[in-house]
Parts: sequence; C-alpha cells; structure tokens
Amino acid sequence: MKELLKLYENKEPEIVFNWKDSETEAEGWTVINSLRGGAAGGGTRMRVGLDQNEVLSLAKTMEVKFTVSGPPIGGAKSGINFDPKDPRKKGVLERWYKAVSPLLKSYYGTGGDLNVDEINEVIPITEDCGVWHPQEGVFNGHFKPSEADKINRIGQLRQGVIKVLENTKFSPDVTRKYTVADMITGYGVAESVKHYYDIYGGDVTEKRAIVQGFGNVGSAAAYYLAQMGVKIVGIIDRVGGLINEDGFTFEEIKELFLNKEGNTIKHDNLIPFEEINEKIWELDAEIFAPCAASRLITQDQINNLIERKLEVITSGANVPFADKEIFFGSIMESTDEKVSLIPDFIANCGMARVFAYFMERRVQMTDESIFNDTSMTIKNAIQNTYDNNSSKTNISKTAFEVALKQLV
Repeated sequence: MKELLKLYENKEPEIVFNWKDSETEAEGWTVINSLRGGAAGGGTRMRVGLDQNEVLSLAKTMEVKFTVSGPPIGGAKSGINFDPKDPRKKGVLERWYKAVSPLLKSYYGTGGDLNVDEINEVIPITEDCGVWHPQEGVFNGHFKPSEADKINRIGQLRQGVIKVLENTKFSPDVTRKYTVADMITGYGVAESVKHYYDIYGGDVTEKRAIVQGFGNVGSAAAYYLAQMGVKIVGIIDRVGGLINEDGFTFEEIKELFLNKEGNTIKHDNLIPFEEINEKIWELDAEIFAPCAASRLITQDQINNLIERKLEVITSGANVPFADKEIFFGSIMESTDEKVSLIPDFIANCGMARVFAYFMERRVQMTDESIFNDTSMTIKNAIQNTYDNNSSKTNISKTAFEVALKQLV
C-alpha cells in the first residue's frame, strides 16, 4: 500500500489553472489531478490562507473518493484564497466562475465546499456564465450523452440536489424545507457507523459519540446518529461546545440542529472553545466523528480518546488528522493501527454519490431512494474492505489499497 501511495502522491497533476482577481487580492486554483474517464470532479472552497498545495491534496482525495462513489473519473478541486466573510465575496465568485467556465463546459464538474454554497452560489453563478449545470463538464467529458439525454439527466440532477425532503425519516423538520444537499453528507457519515457495527460486529444503539464540528456535515451526522440510538456525549465547534456524559436525547440534538445559526452551534450554556477543547478529549466515547475543517486532530487528542473507550472513527472531514502528508501521515497511520478508522473517502462520499446517482441513469426521485443509494454505496465499500481484511484495525490502510489498485 505504501508503494502504491507514494506513486500516486508523487504523480504530477494533469492541469493546474491559476487565477488572480482583477479587483481584489483573491487568488484561485483549479487542480485537476487526472482526466481519468475523460473528466474530473471536485467542489470549490474559499478560505483565508488557502494555497495550491491544499487544492492539490484535495484533488487527489477526490480521485480516491470516486473509486467508491463513482463515476470512474479523475479528481479535481477548486480553491480561492479570500475571506468568505468579505462583502466582496459574490463578485469574486462571479469573476472566478467566468474564468473557469470553459473547463466546466468541457471536462470539469464542481459543487459547493467549505464556505461556498452549492444551491445559493455555485448553481446560479455558473448558470449566469452559460454553464447548464456545475457538473456539465462531467457529462460532456465522461458520459458523452446525446443532446436529449444530456438535457434529461441535467434536469434530473438539477431537481435532485435541491430536492426538498418530504420524508420525516430524513428531514428534521419538513416545514423548514431542508434539501438533499443539506443532509446527505452527514447522513452518510452516520450510516457508515451503522454499517461498520453490522459488518464487523456490535450494536450501534447506546454507543456514545463525540462530534467535532457542527456545520452542515457535523450537525446532520449528530442528528442521524442520535436518531439511530447513539448517545451524543460531546460536541465541539469553533465557537464552543457542549458536554453531557449521560448523552443528549434525540429531541435535544434535533433542537440543537434546528437552532443553529448558519453553520454555527447556538445554545445558552455553550462552553467556551478553550475550555471544551481541554475537556472533550477526556470523555469516554466509542464513536468519534470529526466533521470540522481538515488537519485539526493532534496525536495527543486522539491518544486520549483511544486510551478510553474509542472503537470507531468516521471522518466527515477530509484528511482530519494534523499530518503534513497528503494521505496517511503518522497520526493517521498510528490511529488506524489501534482502532477502526473508516476513511473520509468512504464515510463522507454522500454528495459525490448523489451526483453520480443522478448522472448515471434515470432514477427514482424519492427521498428514500436517494438516501438508500448513498447508504448502500457506503455499505458496499465497508463490506469490500472487510472482505480484504476482517480485522478491526488497519481498515483505512486496506481501503486505500483497494482504491489505489484502481488508480495506479
């Protein structure tokens, strides 16, 4: 696996597109690791301090993710070094997508990511640039459909991603009009835990969980974990967090989900960040779901959880450990050797899978069919990993080996 990984990591990306904004200090990159299958896909993120190397590592991560989610295409990513709270953000995105639109028409498909919203920003701005849909390049480069089929499937994709959830099993409140895009990634993170216990042995109900991050992914993961009977004992977000060693009830987690402000947790008794960042790593929990930004978890933090009751980690965040390496650094490797670590490209593949589901064929548009498809995709990936290595350790190492054999 290490040799395969080295070959994959060291291979130069096929395309690097660099852009400097004419009106602000913003700088952006699209990195296309490869045009495997004639196209590449990966979302657009924005944050201060982002650089080309971060975009490259995420593009390579996307390529590995597509071995699980489909379609069999190359990995890509876009990133803009700019403050997403700046009032000039909309203009930056408009100029960015205008510059990158030839790629989006030909062979690159994008979507939302950190600080860039799929429904409110990516779709309307790319449409204004003459792109039928942010995934149009994947249709043209990979699927090569007839014009009529392309129109039908792009219509299906447009409807499906922004579909308002009507089924109370999947929506915390049907009157609030939560969409597939709002909930699917967190749902997949929770489902990966359920499938892990079903396949490797154990009962998920009554297990205790810590959730890091309470944005789109973390809050949805907490909601679905609590729904299946998991006791959430700790939540840590960038502004602070909450601890209840007996576990919050499902109703309490649902209320936290419904009351969040944007992607930020809100509660009258929020423990300040510095304080909770000391306490939360001392809790007993069998499940840990890192769903915040990349590269946050230190060796000490994860050691503390492992020394207690930790059994399984499910990664809502891409590359959650504070390693320098693109993949599989020393913290990740030592964690993988001690507990069950479901890798990010399996656990958080929900949105990528939804894109593939709507692009590949004409499909059912019910909440149940969409969510069950993501659940089964994750189940099959975990089962495939188990079939190659039935041990509860080195799960990530095995999953990477399975994926890289398809890419190198």
